[in-house]
Amino acid sequence: MKATLQYLFEHKTLSRKKAYEALLGIGKGLYNEHAITAFMTVYLMRSITIEELQGFQDALLELAIPVDLRGANTIDIVGTGGDGKDTFNISTLTCFIVAGAGQKVAKHGNYGASSVSGASNVMEQLGYTFKNNVDALNRELDAANICFLHAPLFHPALKVVGPIRKNLGMRTFFNMLGPMVNPAAPATQLVGVFSLEMARVYNYLLQQTGKAFTIIHSLDGYDEISLTTDTKVITNNGERIMTPEQLGKRMVMPEDLHGGKTVEEAAAIFKKIIGGQGSFAQNAVVLANAAMALFSTGVYADYDTAYAAAVESLDSGKAKKVLDTLIGLQ
Repeated sequence: MKATLQYLFEHKTLSRKKAYEALLGIGKGLYNEHAITAFMTVYLMRSITIEELQGFQDALLELAIPVDLRGANTIDIVGTGGDGKDTFNISTLTCFIVAGAGQKVAKHGNYGASSVSGASNVMEQLGYTFKNNVDALNRELDAANICFLHAPLFHPALKVVGPIRKNLGMRTFFNMLGPMVNPAAPATQLVGVFSLEMARVYNYLLQQTGKAFTIIHSLDGYDEISLTTDTKVITNNGERIMTPEQLGKRMVMPEDLHGGKTVEEAAAIFKKIIGGQGSFAQNAVVLANAAMALFSTGVYADYDTAYAAAVESLDSGKAKKVLDTLIGLQ
């Protein structure tokens, strides 16, 4: 690691193989926390290259505990996080609306490193027990259309760096890696990113997989459809800019999206929205994200049909039933 750091401090970039070796060493616990912190800090000072990101992805997937969801046609809906916006748990709520509409979801998530409440924080607070027992995960998927994969249980490297990320409290390259290393290898991905540069990188990487994907980035910096401004939407077939009116029938204000100041508050907001008590703005945002996820699967003829399915899932209580069923299995 010392030689690698020296190399990086000379403003050089790693080959895919060298990046792979560095992260493999981190995952195997070969380096102390100070060396790992220094390594992560390099990527706070410059952009990561595609080769480096691919090398890191290779290492994480090699070390990962695989998850066989027995041929289920799943989607993952995940933001990179790190947008500094402190919103409520939009992508996690979106997962439940999508599951309520009949689509199977394999949600990959972690504790918030740069936010109050990541997906894992709110799921734990709601009563979900993290597990990597494949039979149990399949039971959840069969009964509730959704299972949750707490990243550190499947990725030894993420367990090692978790406390360091939390202490740094800043966006690191691990934010970028999260959506790329779902151990269940979902058939479709909806990925929210915090910058246009990151959107371009993900577009390149996801094109290589041959799977269906949609990348979203709100042009004012949110890693999801925020309806606060226009959203860049990139799919296998190209890219376009969509307005809040097209996506969610309305525009909302940034203050409408704020999450709680504690995990308890975040969970209370979550329960309120999924229980049908959300504000117009909160509902509009989660429905827009759910509609985009459903449309990404190729099941719906157009976005508006997918939007109607998302509305029906939330309004009929199906999304809430998914949550109740999932928590009831714990």
